[in-house]
Amino acid sequence: MIRSGRWLAAMALVIAACSGGSADIANIPELPTADVAQLQTHIAETSHPVVVNVWASWCIPCRSEAPLLGAAAERFSDDVEFIGLNVRDSQNGARGFIAEFFPDAPIDHIADSRGNVPVDLGASRAVPITIFYAANGELSTIHTGVLDERTLAIEIDEILARP
Repeated sequence: MIRSGRWLAAMALVIAACSGGSADIANIPELPTADVAQLQTHIAETSHPVVVNVWASWCIPCRSEAPLLGAAAERFSDDVEFIGLNVRDSQNGARGFIAEFFPDAPIDHIADSRGNVPVDLGASRAVPITIFYAANGELSTIHTGVLDERTLAIEIDEILARP
């Protein structure tokens, strides 16, 4: 009996973590639909390096790296463009995640309900994934899994150093 109570409590915590909590989504607009051709063109034509982070509100590892990405986006906002690519998620789930983790971070978010855009960019359907591009649109690195502070710093330094 005690074990089942602990199991139920653990499941309640997981469900709460995946639900986006009580974050207010009223001020978060619906995410526009991702178009891989437009995204690729934008990345190729922008004058800044680009970091594309693939995430979902139901992804617990995405939750653990979100504060780090938000801080990096704020720190490097003049030099690096950050794009959040939400995959296989609902609008409310995505908007709740943004309200909780990125309410003021300079990150442009787009939605890919089918989860095909990361594959078209050369990655996989896993989450989280972070894709780093040099200012000329050249792919630098695809990092699968949770980012840590050291890896993020190294990859940002790398894309900033490229011509």
